[in-house]
Amino acid sequence: MESLDVSRAVDAAISVAVTLELPADDAVVLHNSNKLALRLLPCDVFARVAHVGREVAALEVELAQRLADIGSPAAALDPRVEPRVYARDGYAVTLWSYYEPTSHEVSPVDYADALERLHAGMRMLDVPTPHFTDRVARAERLVRSHDLTPGLTDADREVLSNALRCPRSMIRDRGAAEQLLHGEPHPGNVLSTANGPLLIDLETCCRGPIEFDLARPRDRQRTLAARRSRAAPRVSASCSRNGRRVALGPERSASERSASWSRAPERAARKSSVADA
Repeated sequence: MESLDVSRAVDAAISVAVTLELPADDAVVLHNSNKLALRLLPCDVFARVAHVGREVAALEVELAQRLADIGSPAAALDPRVEPRVYARDGYAVTLWSYYEPTSHEVSPVDYADALERLHAGMRMLDVPTPHFTDRVARAERLVRSHDLTPGLTDADREVLSNALRCPRSMIRDRGAAEQLLHGEPHPGNVLSTANGPLLIDLETCCRGPIEFDLARPRDRQRTLAARRSRAAPRVSASCSRNGRRVALGPERSASERSASWSRAPERAARKSSVADA
């Protein structure tokens, strides 16, 4: 998001929290891309904010609820408020538990166990999601479009088109069993918490053969090292908006971002009804 967008999105998230009687007058920007990731203080809530219509927050909320009900290792919604998407000033806001970072990284064994348990839970869910080949189709459209990918030569387009077309046909013809998948279970979407690894960003969920997820985290340590080397220098700043302090953190590496959720207290009783402006 652009700077003005960030300020408005922060205001929307804080407004939602205050309406829900969660004490919030500060916000720390943890990550900024097409969506904004915030830590709201002092209530210690992890807020995800996106433009309405440019997100699949409702799907993510539904999946998080259902996975929590069956004990799958996925990040949970904040138990103090009604689990839903809150619309405010053109933004879609979801409120999540905040997980305190631990000092150790997730080991390959623990990661494999968490992903196996997540897949076992997902096999129990019947939720309409896109098919993994939809992503391949989007990539093919990019390759074909000279306007969207002007830097590609004709030779590049031919190579990429063949590379995308052939594996899709092979996978489809193989007839492998399909199920609900995470979609992007890479290191940046795995939290190291006191209760073990938890996976986040359920908006990428799709349906397909389990191998699609298994191919994502390959060479995990090299991926983490490469992302750290590209991380921006640690700098911080703050600004004031409407009398509130908004801390603007640096662009973080994948491992730092994955440690930025925090663990909420024991699950509290949800409110039976919540007012929303």
